[in-house]
Amino acid sequence: MSTTLVILGLPSAGKTTVFNAITRAEAATGTFGASGDEPNLATVKVPDPRLDLLTELFKPQRKVPADVQYLDVAGIAKGIAEKGMSGALLGHLTQADALVHVVRAFADPNVPHPEGSVDPTRDIETIDLELLFNDLAAVEKRLHRIAAQLPKLRGPEREATEREQAVMVRLKAALEADTPLREVVGDLNPDEAKILRGFGFLTAKPLLVLLNLGDDQLGEAAEALLGPIRERFERPQVGVDALAGQIEMEIARLDADDAAVFMADLGITESSLDRVVRRSFGLLGLMPFFTVGPDECRAWTIRRGTPAVEAAGTIHSDIQRGFIRAEVVGYDDLIATGSLAEAKKAGRFRREGKEYPVQDGDVINFLFNV
Repeated sequence: MSTTLVILGLPSAGKTTVFNAITRAEAATGTFGASGDEPNLATVKVPDPRLDLLTELFKPQRKVPADVQYLDVAGIAKGIAEKGMSGALLGHLTQADALVHVVRAFADPNVPHPEGSVDPTRDIETIDLELLFNDLAAVEKRLHRIAAQLPKLRGPEREATEREQAVMVRLKAALEADTPLREVVGDLNPDEAKILRGFGFLTAKPLLVLLNLGDDQLGEAAEALLGPIRERFERPQVGVDALAGQIEMEIARLDADDAAVFMADLGITESSLDRVVRRSFGLLGLMPFFTVGPDECRAWTIRRGTPAVEAAGTIHSDIQRGFIRAEVVGYDDLIATGSLAEAKKAGRFRREGKEYPVQDGDVINFLFNV
C-alpha cells in the first residue's frame, strides 16, 4: 500500500526543514518560489519496536518495515484559495492520503513571518480556511454543472444525479458553516460516500497539525504551548503534535554517537521524529500485520478492520484468490511464548477464515491454493 502525506503550511513555517528532519533528506530550504515548483519527495520507514523484537527472535536475512511517503510542497499563501491554487499544487493536495500542516511557533528575526508576528492559533485557522474555501469552490462548481445537466437527463441517470446533488447540497451547507468535511462524511451512507470518490476534498482528509518549535521551546515550554492548541483543534482525524524542526534536522544528519551527545547537551531524552512518523501512520487508520521466518520479517500495511482475505492480497493477489485460511498468533502471545512452536503448544495459534478482521500486530501465515 503506497501512502502519501503532503506537508503544507504558510511560507516561512519551516516546512522543508521539517521534511528534512522527518525523512533525513537534504532538500534545500527557503527555495520554493511559485506554487508550481517541484515538490520534495521521500519515503520513510515506520519505526515499530515489535518488528525489531521479531527480527531478534527469528534472525532473518532481512527486516522490512512498513513505509510512508512525505511530499513537501510550496507554501500556501493567505488568500490563495480565492485566487485559485495552481493546478500542480492542487493536484498534489487532492491526491494526498493525509495532510501535515507545519505551523510556525519559533521566533527568528532573520526569517520574517508573512503576517508580521508568530501566532500558531491564527496560522492554523488561516490554513483551515484556505482548505475549506477551496472545497467550497469545488462543491459550488459541481452543483452548477449538475443544475445544467439535470434538465437533459431521464430515468436512472437523472435519479443518480439528483442523489449526487443532494449530497453536494449537504456538503455546501457544512462548508458554509465552517465545518470541515471530515466531520460530515462519516454520516453519509456507503452509496453517498461513494459519490465523493475522485473529488479529493481537502478538508475530508486526516490532518496532523505539527508545531515547529524553536530551541528555546523544548520540554515544559513545548507542553505549555501544545496544551491550548490541542484543546482547541484536536478532534477525530485531526492530531496535534510538535517538534523542533531545525534541531531534529541536525540530529538526523549525525551518526548515532554524535546524535546522542548533541541531544544530551540540549537535554533531549528522545527524538520526536519516530513519534511523528508513527502518529502520521496511525492518523490514516493504518496498521501493520507481520509475516516472519528465516528469510524475512516484514510489516505489511493494511487499514484497520481489513478482513484476512484482503490482507492476504497485500502480499500477493494469488494468495488472496487461493485463500484457504490464516494461521494467526497475536504479537504479545508470540513474544510471551518465545517461538511459533511454543505458541502452538500453548494454544495461542488460531485458524481464521476469510472474514476475520486482522488485528494490529497479528503474526500471520496464509495457506492458499495456487
